[in-house]
Amino acid sequence: MRKILPFLFCILSVQIFAQSISSSKWSDLFSYNNVLAIREEAGKMIAATENGIFFYTPSSGEISKLSKANGLHEVKITAFDYNPETKTGLVGYKNGSLDVITPEGITYVVDIPIATGYTGDKKINHISITGNLAVISAGYGVSIFKLDRKEFGDSAFFMTNGVYKGAKEAVIRDDIVYAATSTGLMAHDLSVTFPIFNTWNTVAAGNFSQVSNGNVIAYADANKVYYGAGTTFTALSTSFSNIQDVVVTAENIIVTDLNKVTVFNTAGSPVKSYNANENLNTAFFSQSNIYAGSKFSGMLNEAGDQLKPDGPFSNTSYKMDLQGDQIVISTGGREAYNNAIIRNLGYYHFDGSKWIYPELFRNSTTPFNVLDAVINPAKPSEIFFTNYTTSDGSKGIYRMENDEFKKIYKSTGGSYNRVVGCTFDENNQLFVSVWSGADTSGKSGFYYYNPNVDEFNLASVTNLGVPQKPFTRDGILYIFSPFFDSRGGIIVYNYNKTPSILGDDSFKVLRKGNNFPADGVVSAILDKNDDLWVGTRIGIRVLQNPAEAINETNPQAEPIIIEENGVGEELFRDSNILQIEVDSGNQKWVSIDDGGVFYLSSNGEKTLAQFT
Repeated sequence: MRKILPFLFCILSVQIFAQSISSSKWSDLFSYNNVLAIREEAGKMIAATENGIFFYTPSSGEISKLSKANGLHEVKITAFDYNPETKTGLVGYKNGSLDVITPEGITYVVDIPIATGYTGDKKINHISITGNLAVISAGYGVSIFKLDRKEFGDSAFFMTNGVYKGAKEAVIRDDIVYAATSTGLMAHDLSVTFPIFNTWNTVAAGNFSQVSNGNVIAYADANKVYYGAGTTFTALSTSFSNIQDVVVTAENIIVTDLNKVTVFNTAGSPVKSYNANENLNTAFFSQSNIYAGSKFSGMLNEAGDQLKPDGPFSNTSYKMDLQGDQIVISTGGREAYNNAIIRNLGYYHFDGSKWIYPELFRNSTTPFNVLDAVINPAKPSEIFFTNYTTSDGSKGIYRMENDEFKKIYKSTGGSYNRVVGCTFDENNQLFVSVWSGADTSGKSGFYYYNPNVDEFNLASVTNLGVPQKPFTRDGILYIFSPFFDSRGGIIVYNYNKTPSILGDDSFKVLRKGNNFPADGVVSAILDKNDDLWVGTRIGIRVLQNPAEAINETNPQAEPIIIEENGVGEELFRDSNILQIEVDSGNQKWVSIDDGGVFYLSSNGEKTLAQFT
């Protein structure tokens, strides 16, 4: 099989490794902590991370970066290699696509993602460049990629008894491809029988995850490294606990264990080691210096300095809150808008000049599922966040001061009393949406904060499914639930700007009977005209003057009708509306599940742009 699919690519005219690439429109807020691979060009270190590549010059300390914001075509990088002789880099992604980086530009190759002959996991596991050829390892096996023509050559599908076993890593040496697999180190020359798997030879039996090529070939399982010229191999005298990576250069074999890097010469003698005391992915040895690629701290030198662009701790994000020049990003999540996804990441905070990751979340045993974190507009040093779990003692509302833990509130109730989202009204009164109050009533409502006694008080309102993040305007609190049954809908609650006095409050629950396309309300917002835009799981509606709807018997929302080919059609019919935002010109920004973000005119009848 000569090619996976016909060649498809595009070129951006940018200079990459000369570092002249730039963008006046987009910048990234990616984490560069999780370093997957390190290479070198003329004394400059090149580190590939999950969502981008960064460049570090040891002589000057200069750091620059390349990501989808300024040249790359994708995120979720899984493999990378670079040839300094041809100044060519190859980036592999989780979806199977590739970016070929040269001084002339970046070429996007999507043969693997659109291939129909193999429907399994298309993640690029590993890339190794030798001269003008690169060998690509993936779940199906290996492919040869011709860098000068930017197209695939032969592919070998590693299949036994109808099951793909794939290749974890592979290299080319003397026109022979060596592939590390779960059943052994396989080899085949670049001949006409290369694509036929049963013609491949087993060089060594075992479960191997690493192979690298320089002046020698080295391959490894979890504990031992073997090296040689390609015909016979010798084991390094050192044993390891959990080998993460092996990199071979012209002079050295660099072995990355779980948290330690050991450098050997190509004769197998130890040269140098570095204990990072934290989890590592990879390492490189340059000019007698070890550079370690960590999982959580970027690239480390032997002094333990973190060499990376500034950014959040992780790329995982769920919601964000902006106040002035500050940003706080929560990282939690829910399945089916109900079950907690415990990621134990907490939140990341940009304080206007740098990113901060609070000590509360580092190496914590607390089950953190932070669904929302907000900055107090009246006291920007204060952050409140919700921990949405069913674990008493750790769930509840947290107060932080200068990113240090101060207090936890309402941390009991088991499966009940689950707090979700926070919002401050125009008088800096804090509300937190909650499901089931503190009992089994099934009611939703809100907690409101009394700063004079530093406590939250509960207001149970009515039966509603687990809610979303609420919002307020002019003494009206909006609480909505995405549940796709009679528990879904939106509460329009008039607290008369006095949440501590409940006797004068009133509310209305709006659901499918109010002309919503479904009971489940995922998102909602008020625009500049005080119209309520409601996003459900299967469409969008607009309700005029919702404050007055509290007093109406049966208020009715309206769809937005657009014209398609001379026929009226409902905007976003059958689409899951994830989020709606309103800008200063009253235009609408609507995110659709699997559909990107739509930028709409103020009445929604015209699409100004779509971002995918």
